[in-house]
Amino acid sequence: MRAFALLLALALVLSVSAPVLAQDGPKPEFIVEKMAYKFVRGVTNVATAIVELPKQSYLSVRDRGAVGYVVGPLKGVGMTVYRGFMGAAEAIFFPVPQPGYYDPMIEPEYVWMGWDEARDDRLRSAAGKPDAAGGDGK
Repeated sequence: MRAFALLLALALVLSVSAPVLAQDGPKPEFIVEKMAYKFVRGVTNVATAIVELPKQSYLSVRDRGAVGYVVGPLKGVGMTVYRGFMGAAEAIFFPVPQPGYYDPMIEPEYVWMGWDEARDDRLRSAAGKPDAAGGDGK
């Protein structure tokens, strides 16, 4: 009985692990393409990081109203440094498949993305602006 249980456990382990070992790895061309894309994304983010200053100023004023004139530039300076640092990290460590599998280290992937994101209802109601449905924001 004990030998049967051991044999059954061994058969279960082998049947579960066999498909995992049979998986084909990614092709070298695909890996090199992802590495090159990560390098270019990093260099681009370093070069365009300064655009975060007007972007964050615009988004803060749009979403928060008058207080955005103070918060926006401060947020823009912080995001400029952050995007530049993350871009440099991606450019330097482009052969490393982290995070994920050569996924971007910052969202949005590039500075020119994310200008038209939906406004947060909480921020809109705090600024006293009506919501998109025509309500009073409360």
